Amino acid sequence: AGVDQFGGNNDKGPVLEAYRMWTAEFGEKSARERFERSAIRLLLNIFRTGLFENPYVDPDRTEATVGNPEFMQAGYEAQLRSVVLLKNRAGTLPASTRRSVYLPECGQSRLPVDTSLVKQYYELAESPENADFAIVFIDEPDGGCGYDAADREKGGNGYVPISLQYGDYTARHARPESIAGGDPKEPSIDRSYRGKTVRSSNREELKRVLGTKRQMGDKPVVAVVSTTRPFVPAEFEPSADAILLAFGVQRQAVLDIISGRREPSALLPMQLPADMKTVEQQHEDVPRDMVCYTDSEGNTYDFAFGLDWKGVIQDARVEKYK
Repeated sequence: AGVDQFGGNNDKGPVLEAYRMWTAEFGEKSARERFERSAIRLLLNIFRTGLFENPYVDPDRTEATVGNPEFMQAGYEAQLRSVVLLKNRAGTLPASTRRSVYLPECGQSRLPVDTSLVKQYYELAESPENADFAIVFIDEPDGGCGYDAADREKGGNGYVPISLQYGDYTARHARPESIAGGDPKEPSIDRSYRGKTVRSSNREELKRVLGTKRQMGDKPVVAVVSTTRPFVPAEFEPSADAILLAFGVQRQAVLDIISGRREPSALLPMQLPADMKTVEQQHEDVPRDMVCYTDSEGNTYDFAFGLDWKGVIQDARVEKYK
């Protein structure tokens, strides 16, 4: 294809077969030279980005750099500045005066946070009845990768929706005919998945939020969503008194904000859609054209939205990016 690229493969067979084909047509000397040239180019990329051991590393300098307290603190500060406060009904947060917290278990009957860390902030309540408030840690909906071999086996084209919600999703508003396709291995150039239904593999996350709210009654529930992409918040937002978005940060950073040791300051780096219809109907080549979700407090989860303890953040960043 004119490029030196290697990835997505853990089988040496195809590489050896390519070498055999080259040798058969151009000779062993040519194959050796060309394959070694590719190897050099590939390895140089790895060396340059530091993904491979450097035999000339200075151990003394490394010891002073890796785990350096100053660098670690800078990294932790970046984590704190990345946590977005989406919702804060009636000043639920900061929870600085609340003494006990209930943490519902995740899969395999385990707590989502190390108990020794939680106890640095709150007493750990064994039941909702004994807690002042609850924190529910959940992951973004896992709506699949967009392809299902079972669909192909049933006579379909193999392509299915990627859902951004926890509940079952049927793609009624998807394109009736795709604008992409044509792989020579596929019998059809149409990759449309209109009318097909998918189910998120982690819908138990949604049940955990709704169930905790029922158990807590009028006591506050804080939902912390670990996410890497947009999702539809409509299914759980009404049951959460406060919502935080965490982008791969330590639990400690989240607890620092919940407890009020630090004030949230981050803005949404994406739009959170109102529903899957607006996801399907957005233009592939136009940014920020989705209808965004509006919560029970009247706030719209649009790009550059975020809250601090005073309310909606309105600063130079918002003026620039909004």
